[in-house]
Amino acid sequence: MATSSDHTIFATMTALAHETGAINLGQGYPDFDGPPALIEAAVSALRAGQNQYAPIGGVPALREAVAEHQLRRYGLALDPASEIQVTFGATEALASALLALIAPGDEVAMLDPSYDSYGAIVALAGGRAVPIVLEPPDWRLDAAALGQAITARTRIVIVNSPHNPTGRVLDRSELELIAGACREHDLIALTDEVYEHLVYEGEHIPLATLPGMAERTVTISSIGKTHSVTGWKIGWACGPAELIGQLRAVKQYLTFAGGTPLQHATAAALRFPDSVAGELTSALRSKRDRLASGLRAAGFEVFESAGTYFLNVDAAPLGELDAAALCLRLPHEAGVAAIPVSALAADPTGVTQSLLRFAFCKRDEVLEEAIGRLGEWASQRTSAASAR
Repeated sequence: MATSSDHTIFATMTALAHETGAINLGQGYPDFDGPPALIEAAVSALRAGQNQYAPIGGVPALREAVAEHQLRRYGLALDPASEIQVTFGATEALASALLALIAPGDEVAMLDPSYDSYGAIVALAGGRAVPIVLEPPDWRLDAAALGQAITARTRIVIVNSPHNPTGRVLDRSELELIAGACREHDLIALTDEVYEHLVYEGEHIPLATLPGMAERTVTISSIGKTHSVTGWKIGWACGPAELIGQLRAVKQYLTFAGGTPLQHATAAALRFPDSVAGELTSALRSKRDRLASGLRAAGFEVFESAGTYFLNVDAAPLGELDAAALCLRLPHEAGVAAIPVSALAADPTGVTQSLLRFAFCKRDEVLEEAIGRLGEWASQRTSAASAR
């Protein structure tokens, strides 16, 4: 999709949705708030005077809460002082790590399609992004594709699971392929696990828990997806002290430290009972199924989504082979905005060309309205084709 160099596909489609009054199922953010207890924790921190700079590593209470979370959930023991760094969301953690750990000319292998910031940050650091192509409909990691992406210049492998944009949750056998490649070629793994609690089928397994990986993995997550506060931008990176130290040295010159009251509230959230995140997961599973049923009825081929906020569909059964062009039309024709998966792929003319990504993290009435609009659009399109 043609977009200006200073606008991401998400900004482009969100602007188009605003311009046309379309329902925005393109950008992945909820249209509902997080748990009341979380909001109250933020208010309490504000009123308690937690409004100045945080330490460069992050508020100690949050680093301790992250360490407790990683140990309780995954058995990963971390030193809060030296092995955890708080950041402005997961994206700053990714940027700090890539700017710190790669040199000009280094290669970074990443699952493809991928969240668009990965390749952009690699380029800013002077590196070269190399795709590990995942193919629909099952999006499984293939050993041959992984092997082809690893060269003598590879420095880092970026792993995103649950995976945006496909909704794939990598299983243990796929993670073992990546771990084996990292150990064999002495690579650093950079894992984006922001959807770690939004898993509907399967199990989230952090790469750092596999043999020989804790010492070479930087694990990144955030509070935004887990508790529906994407605007807070409170994230963190965990890993060996040597790597986190290099990341911290870069991060201090990007934003130093901030979001202090929200860091305190995030510390509280990480100590909520698991049932709190579980309730959101259950609700999102229902929303996923609702949207999938509606899109299927409209004539799209719907692919499975085991995690994240997203459903991928193929518009080819409706005669639409160019999803990028269709996404520019849909806000006008159907009153719904989506994202073309090809905009997130290294080769926009490849296997993702007719695929769209819809976000289902919306209120049920919004999803129902979007389903109705798309169904009417598809029906009118079919009637017009029959008339011809």
